[in-house]
Amino acid sequence: MDLGIEAVNAYVGGASLDTRTLFEARGLDMRRFGNLMMRQKSVNLPCEDAVTNAVNAAKPLVEALAPHERDRIELVIVGTESGLDFGKPLSTYVHDALGLGRRCRSFETKHACYGGTAALRTAAALLDSGGDPEAKALVVAADAASAAARDTYWEPSQGAGAVAMIVGSRPRVLTLDPGASGFHSYEVMDTLRPRPDLEAGDSDLSLLSYMTCLEQSYQHYAERVVGADIAETFDRLVLHTPFAGMVKGAHRTLLRKLKGWPAEKVEADFERRTAGSLAYCARVGNIYSAALYLALCSLVDQDGADAGGRRVGMFSYGSGCASEFYSGVVPGTAAAELAAMDMAGAIEDRHPLTMAEYEVIADGAAQRMCGVRDQAFDPAPYAAVYESRFEGRGLLVLDEIRDFHRRYRWT
Repeated sequence: MDLGIEAVNAYVGGASLDTRTLFEARGLDMRRFGNLMMRQKSVNLPCEDAVTNAVNAAKPLVEALAPHERDRIELVIVGTESGLDFGKPLSTYVHDALGLGRRCRSFETKHACYGGTAALRTAAALLDSGGDPEAKALVVAADAASAAARDTYWEPSQGAGAVAMIVGSRPRVLTLDPGASGFHSYEVMDTLRPRPDLEAGDSDLSLLSYMTCLEQSYQHYAERVVGADIAETFDRLVLHTPFAGMVKGAHRTLLRKLKGWPAEKVEADFERRTAGSLAYCARVGNIYSAALYLALCSLVDQDGADAGGRRVGMFSYGSGCASEFYSGVVPGTAAAELAAMDMAGAIEDRHPLTMAEYEVIADGAAQRMCGVRDQAFDPAPYAAVYESRFEGRGLLVLDEIRDFHRRYRWT
């Protein structure tokens, strides 16, 4: 049976910061600003975490299902690198907040930014093995940045958000090509989160690892899919997007290496096949395990009615490292599915933070992290943002942590 993404939605946060403003405030080298190809980044409030991001992305999808369809969600997987407990997975909180039935598998996948793809591919495999065309899975790629990496070039790209997907046998957003995937993984210490309050790494090493994995996972794909050609097989290319400039550089290097194209031909190919996938990521920032799927949403929205029938090559990378190149076909229904979610409107609707507001929110991030035993969340320090973008909007927020147990409420 066909398997793929039946419905998709993104939660892009309620607040944003202009990245040029951040560069200037931190005294970063503006000669490097253009390489990011970023305009803004989403910022989570202290009362938001990976769970709230996941639920706020998934809620509209679950509410759109008929009761009998909701009851057929037999699997909830959350891909994340922002886990909140060494044992208890985020999926338990997500499952509970959405009121899903108890005849359900529930677990979390982790491998840095590859976690969302690990969740999607695992869900598709489990549904396929079950052989029941009515069964569905809820897959959510959800992350929340740790403490702001102040005064570094990591900070401008640290985003916040989640992408939720209903996976099943009636794909209306992306039909997965069966058996069409290639992999490449090895141990490397390129980026890491060794403590709840720290994101660290070697940006040059990470770029090299990303490029190695892109080339090698595609080569594996080409060995397994007879006749595959990077220039001819895929109408569009969507790559994991830590920041848009990294994708443009990766596309350029891959096409030069595999096809030997001159610069002007590579640039034209980038504009035709890949640039549309970067529109949302350039305004939201790196949302880690969800970045690839926000890029897919961006691509479909940018293509609009022309998206239907196009084959998309997808590259997923997770530091540490794991990677996969796979493909699927965008059905003619995808544009309408995405338009109903109005992700562009959600991005536009975020509260634009001043640097003063951002600093207060960044200082409060430690309150929500893994290992916090007791904490009550009072939105008073960021009241202007909370009241304008959260109060009365039916969003899930973190209310308190009591003896490590997280308690949430709807605004």
